[in-house]
Amino acid sequence: MTSHSLFEPTTVGAWRLNNRAVMAPLTRNRAPGQLPTAQMAEYYAQRAHPQHGAGLIITEATPISPQAHGYADTPGIHTDAQVAAWRQTTDAVHAQGGHIVVQLWHVGRISHVDLQPGGQPPVAPSAIAANAKTYLIKPEGGGFFDVSPPRALETHELPGIVDDYRQAARRAREAGFDGIEIHAANGYLLDQFLRSGSNQRTDAYGGSIENRARLLLEVMQAVCAEIGGDRVGIRISPVTPSNDASDSHPQPLFEHVLRQLAPLGLAYVHVVEGQTGGARDHQQGEAPFDYAALRAAYRAAGGQGAWMVNNGYSAELAQQALDSGADLVAFGRGFIANPDLTRRLREALPLNELQRATLYGGGTQGYTDYPLAA
Repeated sequence: MTSHSLFEPTTVGAWRLNNRAVMAPLTRNRAPGQLPTAQMAEYYAQRAHPQHGAGLIITEATPISPQAHGYADTPGIHTDAQVAAWRQTTDAVHAQGGHIVVQLWHVGRISHVDLQPGGQPPVAPSAIAANAKTYLIKPEGGGFFDVSPPRALETHELPGIVDDYRQAARRAREAGFDGIEIHAANGYLLDQFLRSGSNQRTDAYGGSIENRARLLLEVMQAVCAEIGGDRVGIRISPVTPSNDASDSHPQPLFEHVLRQLAPLGLAYVHVVEGQTGGARDHQQGEAPFDYAALRAAYRAAGGQGAWMVNNGYSAELAQQALDSGADLVAFGRGFIANPDLTRRLREALPLNELQRATLYGGGTQGYTDYPLAA
């Protein structure tokens, strides 16, 4: 097995990247009116520099429709105005020589009636409320509130959701993005359909592993047909408990999903290992999750996409992953606090301290004012 350096160029799907370090998707709640801003363009461009930034940037999660929203001030990609506003960001990143994909998102039951069209309940595979919170901005300020109980989607509604993803993929290309990432992780809609803890349907989209995976696979087939599989990635989190996600048998579930994705010619598969933002060895089910077996199942089925790993990676851990067969390593909060994270890792420079109080909402503080290394 050939070993790679985090800092060398590589080809992934349709793109030639400056390095193997990826900026993970990071919700920041700084898009009033669901519109991307010039400040967002500056933020992403700061992290796209070919010498010190990310080889690939994945945007914050971006809702595909009005119904797909679940958090205050997140940018959408379902209107002409949003497409035009995103152009500021894609142009700014490309001016730096960087590559950027938009993460397409439907939150499903992780939402609140205040954010849903007409104050309707959020939608989900089944009418099971999540033990989770969402971020709302009230007159007294921003904060976290319990999500609202959802209603179960009718079978006849599901083709419309698939089409929302397809149209969002087309709009992403119109907005200048190099491609898309489908968010099928962290307990949001597609993950809710996958997992037995949130999917108790009795139609063709519930019950067996094959049925629970059906909606995700229909979405992936639709977006690949629309813009080409070499411009499409997917994010999964096989054992995360985020947003009340659970499944008693994640290994066969996710191995089935990846075997089915193998023929699509994806650019990459993005795997959150363990608990998102938490313990890397988190376990669901009777045995520890075997990520090497997951990758082997994908490769054995003919999957050629780059293998991207994520969750709590240091420079040393990243090199170990690359030595063990990973192709890309995603960093989240490291890129929030360090626009030049790749340079800092390469030269073993100290990292800026993350300002946790400014992660969600606000202005330039803790967003575009983190300094570069001297």
